[in-house]
Amino acid sequence: MQRFGLWLDGRWHETDRWLEVHSPYDGSLVGMVSAGNAQVVQQAVEAAQRAMAHPLPPYQRAEILARAAHLVEQRREDFARTIALEAGKPIKTARIEVARAVSTLTFASIEARTLTGDVVPMSGAAAGAGKFAFTVREPIGVVGAITPFNFPLNLVCHKVAPAIAAGCAVVLKPASATPITALKLAEVLMEADLPRGWLNVIPGSGGEVGNALVEHPDVPLISFTGSAEVGWGIRARVPHKKVLLELGNSSPLIVFEDADLETAAQAVATHGFSHAGQSCISVQRVLVHEPVAETFERMVAEKVAQLAVGDPLDEKTHVGPLITTTDRDRVKAWIDEAVSAGARLLVGGEVEGTLLQPTVLADVTPEMKVFCREVFGPVVGITRFKSIDEAVDLANATEYGLQAGVFTASIHNAFEMAKRLRFGGVLINEAPTYRTDQMPYGGVKASGNTREGPHYAVREMTVEKLVILNGVNL
Repeated sequence: MQRFGLWLDGRWHETDRWLEVHSPYDGSLVGMVSAGNAQVVQQAVEAAQRAMAHPLPPYQRAEILARAAHLVEQRREDFARTIALEAGKPIKTARIEVARAVSTLTFASIEARTLTGDVVPMSGAAAGAGKFAFTVREPIGVVGAITPFNFPLNLVCHKVAPAIAAGCAVVLKPASATPITALKLAEVLMEADLPRGWLNVIPGSGGEVGNALVEHPDVPLISFTGSAEVGWGIRARVPHKKVLLELGNSSPLIVFEDADLETAAQAVATHGFSHAGQSCISVQRVLVHEPVAETFERMVAEKVAQLAVGDPLDEKTHVGPLITTTDRDRVKAWIDEAVSAGARLLVGGEVEGTLLQPTVLADVTPEMKVFCREVFGPVVGITRFKSIDEAVDLANATEYGLQAGVFTASIHNAFEMAKRLRFGGVLINEAPTYRTDQMPYGGVKASGNTREGPHYAVREMTVEKLVILNGVNL
């Protein structure tokens, strides 16, 4: 059992309140962490402001982030085990998350060295003759970061690392279910020589710590990843702040009759059930062309039936538990509701202890919750389509718009879907779950309002200042 204080102004602090962190798999006590409150958030923001009063030059930010990447790589097994214990993520999947976090830190290090403004073509207008202008990028201020449970290391890195690269200190509220990984990252950054105050990690409830951070007048930017309901609620409450939102999805994967069915079926089995479907870009809705639907349903069911379900620490496990039994029971109820409404259960659907067996449903219709809402569980629903127009309409029939995947051998189909799908990313012959950490990642509609990836997040966390020099003839 691990015990951590909260990380405040470069030191561990213990409060009189503690959060218990339990394994989603067997309920065992993984650790205890000290919980903050509004007063602690105030102290953390003050520490971050003091830190920013002594700016770190870009080369120093880059060196710190590069050292942190190296240290995370050195401790990859400890990080992976911690993620598996507190998040219930299978250990081999947790190792992938650690490798991605190393990549995220590395790309942020590069951004710290290369962040620049632009030269403005003043002489392009008569009024600008004799003037030279350029922009510089300055840190926006203290960043308030609120992160979810499902990627407790890499999604933290996607907020903390770009902020440091931009020259912004951070106050982080990690998910209450998975705070230990974030606190271990704070240890790493301390050892990487990040000065005190630049990162403060304050576990606690969203109602207390999260709200205090969101509403603090000296935190000009909030970066939030989580549910659409909570995210847009934050945006509405603080319209004067910059609020970056990475929210949910109901990810479609569209399979045309000319697709490589084997590859597409494997993509469904792999990316619909990794971390028990608890990713906002997990494959959820599979739209398959009518002529190959029966064959494809059989292929998917056979592959999903072979997935090993069990202990996240077991090297053979593909699918572990949902984060809570409440979430397990909700997803099970949605499955039962769909079957009652006419969906065919091809495989899975049973609850065994804390585990929900990977589930594939066929004949799913847009009115069912497993289609129109974000399941966030180990469920894939298959719906048939007859034409490209119907496929587009079905894929777009959601309030969400994060990423979509398309499998086809036709360049015409590929470009049509890329043009007509209303998603932040359209991936051809790839699952919508694919993400590499330097790419622009984000959605439209209810799925968010920003793009992550260090290159893009750094620019969100800076403000462009215009400088004009008069009397310059170039």
